[in-house]
Amino acid sequence: MPHSSSHLTTSGAILETAAQLLAQHDASMGEIAAAAGVGRATLYRHYPTREALLTALAEQAVEEVATRIADAGLDRVSVPEALERLARAVVSVGDRYTILVRERVKPHHDEDKRRLTDPMRAVFERGVADGTLRSDLSADAQLQLFASAVTGALHAGLQRELGLEQAAATVISYFLDGASRPDPN
Repeated sequence: MPHSSSHLTTSGAILETAAQLLAQHDASMGEIAAAAGVGRATLYRHYPTREALLTALAEQAVEEVATRIADAGLDRVSVPEALERLARAVVSVGDRYTILVRERVKPHHDEDKRRLTDPMRAVFERGVADGTLRSDLSADAQLQLFASAVTGALHAGLQRELGLEQAAATVISYFLDGASRPDPN
């Protein structure tokens, strides 16, 4: 059964408000309803539990990240540039959905996971094949390490401290060059 446009508008307003509030603090469902301009009953009609709300936010986040990754032209640039574009895409979207990082909410559908990991894995496989990345670790292992670095940056709030571009550059520098002190030149 298709949703009415008012249902989609209300649902969208709730999700937008929830993303904003939950990025700032652990807002209650009541706070989210009030800030979205809906009653608690309306909020619970759309999202009967906090878990349902977080799942909807995760689906929205996956869609945003997948769109940014698809638009990033990863196969047309060098591996380091592709990694920086990946970091920028994830950090920029992740900043809006930090609650998902904090609460470790993951995509529920295999198709969503595939839309995110397949293009990323391709960059790592290309990097291993062309010698840009280490060959003693599998592309999947390096992808997991990269994901951990990006998640760590989101947990640390680097995007707010340094700005999006510098946070992405810092993650890539740290990932590619390690934790040694950068050359000041």
